[in-house]
Amino acid sequence: MKRRESLNPDLTPLIDVVFLLLIFFMVSTVFKKEDLALLLNLPKVSEAKSEIEQKEINLELNEKELAYNGKKLTFIELNNRLNLITKKDAPIIVRIDKEVKYSRIIKLFELLQNNNLNNLALINEEK
Repeated sequence: MKRRESLNPDLTPLIDVVFLLLIFFMVSTVFKKEDLALLLNLPKVSEAKSEIEQKEINLELNEKELAYNGKKLTFIELNNRLNLITKKDAPIIVRIDKEVKYSRIIKLFELLQNNNLNNLALINEEK
């Protein structure tokens, strides 16, 4: 009597295709990078988080640098950018390092006030 061999599909090509797809998706995936340009040491508070709209202006300030939406600028360049803003009620998210001198903070706030941008939100870390 002849013994019949069972017919099983060959899984090797299937496994090859799965690994190729896995490698393709790992290589082509883009991870979202935050729009923060400066490393800041934010002060800590124990308040609730607030929801923020997507169309905001992000400002960061540390002892030596200033960033506008993730791009490092000088105060003069920032003033030129703020002059171009037409939507004066746009939320402005301000992150200030706790080691920054008060005079730099006042200079930033004066630029915002001179351009009639008053919708400010100061961001800090939670405890």
